[in-house]
Amino acid sequence: MSDDTTARLALPLLVSGQAHKEETHNEALALIDLALCCAVEASGVDAPPEAPLPGQCWIVGAAPRGAWAGQAGAFTGWTGAGWQFVAPREGLRAWDRARQCVLAYTAAGWESGVMRAARVLVDGQQVVGARAAAIADPGQGEGDQVARACLANILAALRAHGLIAS
Repeated sequence: MSDDTTARLALPLLVSGQAHKEETHNEALALIDLALCCAVEASGVDAPPEAPLPGQCWIVGAAPRGAWAGQAGAFTGWTGAGWQFVAPREGLRAWDRARQCVLAYTAAGWESGVMRAARVLVDGQQVVGARAAAIADPGQGEGDQVARACLANILAALRAHGLIAS
């Protein structure tokens, strides 16, 4: 962190004796407005759109050009002052309107549509949880008895994950 920006979003800070403090303050508010609860029009885009509207945002692609040159992977938005860029940090999330999925920034870069969780609940009911033990393949023997045991194991696994009612 430099003495004139914040550590995470590089928001400009006011300094003692600074002239035009309102410009610094307004720039910080514009960046917060873009990055807080962010939604992007699209991700992986290399060229800025022709006529962006104030508040519209994008995730810059790997080979940016034009006004986005040198900003690969950045979160960017259009404001009255032009393009504002936020360097992504691990944990930054955005809704991709074009793909209709969540984007997440990790140490490896932007991920699209990946969800990580210990379990998933729907209306308070667990539908996905930790992986259960493998169900043994049917072996040799009494066919009907082996098939029933295998089906019982499958049903137990489906119930344990909340995919079917008990």
